Amino acid sequence: MLTTDSLKKIDREIAKYPAGRKQSAVMAALVIAQEEKGWLSGEVIAFIAALLDMPPIAVYEVASFYGMYDLQPSGKHRLTVCTNLPCRLSGAEDAAEYLKKKLGIGFGETTPDGRFTLKEGECMGACGDAPVALVDNRRLCCRMSPEEIDKLLRELD
Repeated sequence: MLTTDSLKKIDREIAKYPAGRKQSAVMAALVIAQEEKGWLSGEVIAFIAALLDMPPIAVYEVASFYGMYDLQPSGKHRLTVCTNLPCRLSGAEDAAEYLKKKLGIGFGETTPDGRFTLKEGECMGACGDAPVALVDNRRLCCRMSPEEIDKLLRELD
């Protein structure tokens, strides 16, 4: 189901916890699986559950609770715009509307070419640099003006 490389990464995560507590690595295992597969299908969730000796529903509960996991196919790049109050007060709605118009999609949608999925996110801990966006769950982009958004989209091309 997962490559040997991904399984080795998960084993390294499991090793961080005491014996008999490998379920503690569930979040890291889901991240690794999603990086490989692009999203977390029911089959992938069941595989992770078996690997960690957990009920599949327990793994699903984690995957469905946190916004960083995709339970359906997403674009090559995932753009998550913070719309929490401090970002909202600093232009997040304008940034989000600009992105929606530029990409031709709304929150929770993927561009027809499969390049971008647009998500709405909660606080990313960078209120002083608002509005902010998270790219591919890894890169935080700050002060997202139309010019910065255009620059980002060109970089991700």
